[in-house]
Amino acid sequence: MLMRKERSEIVRFGNRMLAAGLTTGTGGNLSIVSREQGLIAISPSGIEYAGMEPADVPLVDGDGARVDGERKPSSELDFHLALYRKRPDVRAVVHTHSVYATTMACLNWEIPAVHYLVAFSGLKVPLAPYATFGTPELAANVAGTIGNCNAVLLANHGLVTVGPDLAAAFNVAEEIELVARIYYQAKCIGDPVILPDDEMERVVEKFAVYGRKGRA
Repeated sequence: MLMRKERSEIVRFGNRMLAAGLTTGTGGNLSIVSREQGLIAISPSGIEYAGMEPADVPLVDGDGARVDGERKPSSELDFHLALYRKRPDVRAVVHTHSVYATTMACLNWEIPAVHYLVAFSGLKVPLAPYATFGTPELAANVAGTIGNCNAVLLANHGLVTVGPDLAAAFNVAEEIELVARIYYQAKCIGDPVILPDDEMERVVEKFAVYGRKGRA
């Protein structure tokens, strides 16, 4: 099977996404690109994660044409493709409907540096303008907004995160959902204090080497 490992990862992290409460039902989607092969494994449209098998995960080329697999690719294929074209550093994309991040998106709020963990995205989590799901307009909005961040909110829709692999992109989705909840709760009580950009730049630099072997 072509890209068996990547297809298995889509199944595994799809189930993790559901278990972590980052989406419900068949919502959300995930993908992994093999830049060496020019192929993308992406979650299929309308298939429950619990019953998904690696063979259910379709493969498409860089233009979105199906190369292998009988299932239809996710309806959000366009913005996955747009992100891979925009960001050569990205090898995996996760899209969730996590409750607190989506609440911010429905308010049309960016997530500022209310907590240093925003650094999993960058200096903030920007907001892409609304467009109907599955459209080229939404893909253009996502790719045009993300910049060098690892997360972007989709207005009135949800959250998209990216990373060098699926585990990293999934981790960003989890951490940004936590920060979104903190921001929501802080706003319920008062006006949260936002960390300045220079401090966030220091945190982003520290995150770049966090967990590497051989560092104190």
